[in-house]
Amino acid sequence: MTADHDDLDARATAVTRQVVQWRRHLHQHPELSNREVNTAALITDHLKSLSLDEVRTGIAGHGVVGVLKGSQRGERVIALRADTDALPVPDLCGVPFASHVVDRQYPGGPFPVSHACGHDCHTAMLMGAATVLAGVREKLPGTVLFVFQPAEEGPPVGENGGAREMLAQGALDDPAPTMAFGFHVTPYPKGYIGYRVGNQFGASCLVKITLSGQQVHGSTPWMGIDPMPAAGAILTGVGQIYRQISAFDPVTVSIGHVEDVGRFNIIGQTVTLWGTIRCAVESDMGQVQTRLRTLAVHSAQAYNCSATVDFLQDVPAVHNEQSWMDAALPTFQRVAGADRVVPTAATLGYDDVSEFVNRYGGLYVTLGVQDAELGPDGMPTPAAGGRGLFMNHNPHFYADDDTLVTGVRLHAQVAYDHLIGTLVPR
Repeated sequence: MTADHDDLDARATAVTRQVVQWRRHLHQHPELSNREVNTAALITDHLKSLSLDEVRTGIAGHGVVGVLKGSQRGERVIALRADTDALPVPDLCGVPFASHVVDRQYPGGPFPVSHACGHDCHTAMLMGAATVLAGVREKLPGTVLFVFQPAEEGPPVGENGGAREMLAQGALDDPAPTMAFGFHVTPYPKGYIGYRVGNQFGASCLVKITLSGQQVHGSTPWMGIDPMPAAGAILTGVGQIYRQISAFDPVTVSIGHVEDVGRFNIIGQTVTLWGTIRCAVESDMGQVQTRLRTLAVHSAQAYNCSATVDFLQDVPAVHNEQSWMDAALPTFQRVAGADRVVPTAATLGYDDVSEFVNRYGGLYVTLGVQDAELGPDGMPTPAAGGRGLFMNHNPHFYADDDTLVTGVRLHAQVAYDHLIGTLVPR
C-alpha cells in the first residue's frame, strides 16, 4: 500500500454517504432497459459537476461516458463500466426505499420495476469512483473512461441497445481503452471479491418460438388447428436438450414467457414462447440452437401446425484471461484483504460487458453484498441472524449499503494501478 493508495481509500470513505444516497435514490426510481432517462440525467449532472474533460450522452439510447484525462503523461486508458437498467420484477426486499414503480408503457407490460440485479449499486459505486479519481487527476498518468451502459438486461426486441450498440456508435473509440473493467454484486459474503479464470459468465441468446395454427371456437377444435399442444410439447422437450450435449458442458434452455392471443373460449391462431439459452462453453451454442429448432419445428408438425424459431440478442461469454488475473490479484487483495478474494464456481449468468472485455482486454469479477458465509465447499450459505441469501433477479434480492465503499475502492484502485503500469498482463 502506497501513500497514493491510502489517499484513494480516504477519498472513497469520504464519498460513501453520497454513494449510499445515490444508490437508494436509484433503487427507489428504477427504469427498464432503453428507458433509463432519469438515471442518465442523474449520472450526467454528477459527471459534469466534476469538470471532466468530456461527458458524452445519448449513446445507444441513454448511455453516458465520462472522460477524465490525467495530468501526468501516460498512454494507458481504462474503461470502468457500470450497467444502469432495472428489471420487470416486483420489489420485495423489504427496505424503506423499495421501488413501487410500475411501467405501463413498456412493450409487453405493464410491469413492476425494481433493481433486483443490483445495477443501482453498480451505478452509484462508479459515480463515487468518478469523484475519487477526478480528485486525484494530477497523479493519473493516463485516461479513465467512466462507462455507464444502458440495457444490459437486453432491450425490447426490435430495439438496439446495450454494450454492442455503444461500441457500434464509437463511444469508446477516442481514446481506445487498454483495459476494460467491471464487477457485479452477488449473494456472496459482504466485501468478498470473487473471480474466475476462464468464463466468469456464460454465453447467452434470447429465443423466440412462434407457433401458428388456425383460430377456431373452443367448442369445435377439430375445425381449426390448436397450437397450444405443440407449445406444451416444446415446454416439456426443452428439459431433455441437455442430454443431447456433453454432460461436462453445462447448458440451460429456459422458457420464461408464453404469449397467447386466444381467449378462454377461443383457440388462438398463434402462441409465442420467449426464453433464453445459456452455455458454459460458448462453442456449444450453435449445437443447442440446432437442437431447439429441431424440437420446435417437429413438435409443431406433429400437431399439424408450424413453427418459426428466432435467436436474438446473442451475448458472448465473459472470459477472464490468466495473465490479466495474475496482474490484478494483488490489487484485489489490497482492496478486500487476501482472505476475502476467492475463486468462484462457474455460472450460467450472462453480462454483455463481455463485448468490452473481448475487444479491449481486461477483467470482470464479483462483489459480495449479502449476509452470507462460505461453507466448506466454498459456496455461500446464509449467515446466522442475517437477512438470508437471495439470488439476483429474485424479488427479495438485496444489497448491503455498507459494502458500497468497497466497490468504490475497487474501481479506483484498479484504475490507478492500470494507469501506473502495475496492473497489466505480462
